[in-house]
Formats: sequence, structure tokens, C-alpha cells
Amino acid sequence: MRIGIIGAGQLGQMLGFSARDLGVECVYLDPSDQPPAAACGDVIRRPFDDPAALAELAATCDVVTFEFENVPVEALHRIENDVAVYPPASALQHSQDRLAEKQLFERLGIPLPGYRVVDARADIEAAVDALGLPVVIKTRRLGYDGKGQFVIRDRTDIDKAWQAIGGSALIAEQWVPFDYEVSCIGARNVDGEIAIYPLSHNVHEGGILRTSRSPVDAPVLADTAERYVRTMLEHLDYVGTLALELFVCGEKLLANEFAPRVHNSGHWSIEGSKTSQFENHLRAILNRPLGSTDSVGHAGMVNLIGGIPAVARNIGDTYVHDYGKSPRPGRKLGHITLIRDTASERDELLDSLHRNVTQSSV
Repeated sequence: MRIGIIGAGQLGQMLGFSARDLGVECVYLDPSDQPPAAACGDVIRRPFDDPAALAELAATCDVVTFEFENVPVEALHRIENDVAVYPPASALQHSQDRLAEKQLFERLGIPLPGYRVVDARADIEAAVDALGLPVVIKTRRLGYDGKGQFVIRDRTDIDKAWQAIGGSALIAEQWVPFDYEVSCIGARNVDGEIAIYPLSHNVHEGGILRTSRSPVDAPVLADTAERYVRTMLEHLDYVGTLALELFVCGEKLLANEFAPRVHNSGHWSIEGSKTSQFENHLRAILNRPLGSTDSVGHAGMVNLIGGIPAVARNIGDTYVHDYGKSPRPGRKLGHITLIRDTASERDELLDSLHRNVTQSSV
């Protein structure tokens, strides 16, 4: 059995490690010079939309998937008649445009913050009038880790926002005074079997995920989030792993965005779940029975951003994942996971680890 993966970054690497455990071979398509997933399989070093490379992937693999959501949809359409492609291109298309994504949430009855389409500077003024301040202006496409965003806190910021990102299709989002952020990750196989992971409580700094912890002791929120994810998986006839990010506002959840792939906020599942999100993604696209998503303890994860300090490698009873990437400010180079018997033990160590790693990376 051979799986083709478009993209050979750290997510592709972690998929590749899981594939080895399942006795499955992976081959990647990625133009990068030093892709992390090269440690797990052959890499066709051609552009993601290269027709010949895509044809080679389709001809030599039993199924094709992808590890990031900026894969050109047209590339999947080129090969979907020759090989099974999961998740479906329609799900990828929804995730690539924030307007299409929000319209999907609305159709499925998933609550979300107020928003307005922005095509001109005057639309920002209208959005401020309708949604109030602060308001977040975002590019509809290609934004990630806080990029392509501008927070307007005062009307004098309107011109700055337009000058900063006004050359792209935009959307204005209502500012939500949320309590905290969570993500709910689910997997669905070809036969329609669904498995849902416990909620993850996520903390972002500068638009980049810094820490995650799971499970979250919030049964009502967990049930609601699971219902939303199941609805999405079934509506999209989805195959693979999907992550839904949500704002917690009291006992209410508001959808932020979804990712049609394995997700950074689920990295804890490698050690913290009976079956990781990566293994279940592979099981799903191969149409094998999904593994248990039960937690094996109280898991925490801290991202290693910009550098991997020595202190990160010298803490007992933790798991260090080094992606093999060269250091660069703001770049995700690895992560550390830890498992403890209680939530309080996990939180104490995770907070200490995050402080030490952050200080050592400065």
C-alpha cells in the first residue's frame, strides 16, 4: 500500500512516522530543498501543481492526501479521476476562502461571530458601523499563524488597515471577547465511521499556537463541539482528519475556522491518545477501522518557535519532537509533549516549560 502526500512539511513527517507503524509507504510532492518529511519517504521535488509530478503521484499511489490547506484545488481535480483523493477537494475549497467557510458554518447551523465582506475601503467603515469596535480585518485567502490580519481598534486605524492588506479580497470579523479557545478534532473513514478526540484548550501568542492541553473538563462544550464536527464530516462526505477551532463564550461555542487536515493543536495525541490524529487520518483514507481516541492521561504540548533551546531537550518525562528545520524567527521547529496523571500536574509543568522555552529562545 502506497500513500501520496502533497506537502512534505512537519505534518507530512508525522504522517510518515505513523505510516511506518502501519506498514504503509509514503511518497511526497514538495518543491522544498530540505523538506522534513524526507526522513520518512521519497520526495518528488516539483511544484504542487506540476502536471507531470501529479500524474506520477496518481499513477504510483493507491490514495493521495495533503498536509496543508493551500494546495491548489485544481491540482486535486487533475488527479481525482485517476486515484482516490482524500479529504475531498470540496472541503479544501471551503477552507481556502474565509467567506465560503463562514457561509458553510451558517448553512450547517454552527454559530459564528458576525462578519461582513470587504471589497473597498468604504466597506470597512460599514463593517465598523455594523459590528462595532474592535473589528478584525482578514484576507479571505492564504492567511495563517496571524498573517494577513489587521485589528481595527479605532476609526483612525481604517486607513492603516486598508493600506496594509487592502490589495486582497477581505472580510471583516466581529471581535469576540471569548474566555478561551478550543479545538475539536474528528476523523471519518470512507465507510462513514467517525471518531472524535477530546477537546484541546489552545493558547495563541502573536497569532501562533503556543500551547495546547487535553482533555478539557467541560462536558457540555465537548458535546456541542462534537455535534458540530460530526455535522461537518457528514455534510462534506469527508474522509480523513478535520479540526474545528472554536471560541468559548460562557456555555456557548462560536466557530472560528476549520482545517481539512491533521492539526497542530492535536500533536499531543501522538503520546496522549490511544490512537494519534495522524494514525487515524491514515486509517480513514485507507478505509480501515478507526482507532480509539481515548486519552491515556492529561496531555500538554508546547510549540518550539524560532529555535530549540538546550533546556527543551533536558527535561525528564517529556517527548521532544524536532522537525529538522533550520531556525528562523516565528518558524515552528518542533514541539514538546508531556503526559501527567492529573490536570493540575500537567498544567503546572506545561506552564513552567512554556516560560523556560520562551525565555531561552529570545
